[in-house]
Amino acid sequence: MIQTPKKHLAILILPAAAVIFVFAIVPVGWVITHAFMHLDPATGKTAFAGLENFRDLFSDWFFVSSIKTTVKFSLIASFLQVGLGLSLALLFNRKFAGRRFALPVIIYPMMLSTLVASSVWRAWFHYDFGMLNHWLSMAGLPSVKWLFDPKLALYSIILVDVWQWTPMTFLIVLAGLQSIPKDVLEAAVMDNVSPARRTVFVILPMIRGHIFLALLVRSIDTFRLFDKVYALTGGGPGNATETLSMFVYRHGFKFFEVGTASAASIVMLAIACALSLLYATRILKGQHQ
Repeated sequence: MIQTPKKHLAILILPAAAVIFVFAIVPVGWVITHAFMHLDPATGKTAFAGLENFRDLFSDWFFVSSIKTTVKFSLIASFLQVGLGLSLALLFNRKFAGRRFALPVIIYPMMLSTLVASSVWRAWFHYDFGMLNHWLSMAGLPSVKWLFDPKLALYSIILVDVWQWTPMTFLIVLAGLQSIPKDVLEAAVMDNVSPARRTVFVILPMIRGHIFLALLVRSIDTFRLFDKVYALTGGGPGNATETLSMFVYRHGFKFFEVGTASAASIVMLAIACALSLLYATRILKGQHQ
């Protein structure tokens, strides 16, 4: 019996659907269930708690602080990465001496694993023997407590994230620049449009979708930041760098407060979905204009 195309399609989709169900839908359902429960880690018994976990969360100063820290990190890091990526893409979109050798150097940080990059920067941040403070001392400036000053620790992690992931935004924007039809740019040149006006009024509007895509990707990734904080500061000093992910980890895996950690995860998921919807709407809107 010859199968219909719909049956063929179902067979092709089934493995991917099974993976999504097992590794995405089931865990999310488990977290949503436990967000409304009290779990006793000693006995394993659960009791329905309603919205109590969420009420406790928003009355917890550390949770509110972790939201502020996460949003601050995400906004600063993602906009810096997109801004620097755009600048680099505009530079590398034209030919210049050494371009072939400079391009791999620009992309290289993205190829490193996060823990390796964090280990390298942790050595560079070292107060007594770090490279950054060595350069400051050579310039006659005092050493800086990069990871131990509550006012600087978060910005130090932002610096590491910008260094590692600006290449991703650079590649996304560069792909957009190289997709612009040459006749459009040639027409602007023939009309004697200056390079600055050509960039602002011709190039940037045509790659708006790529810019918002880069913002979407980096905003989501920076919002769920965990590994760099864990490797560099552990959420300290104090709670100066404790993000939502660190809050969930601390309550779920150190204090075994599964209900609190699950409720915090739901809040984190809701904020991430709202950000994704906002950027996705802007991207689709740009494509239809």
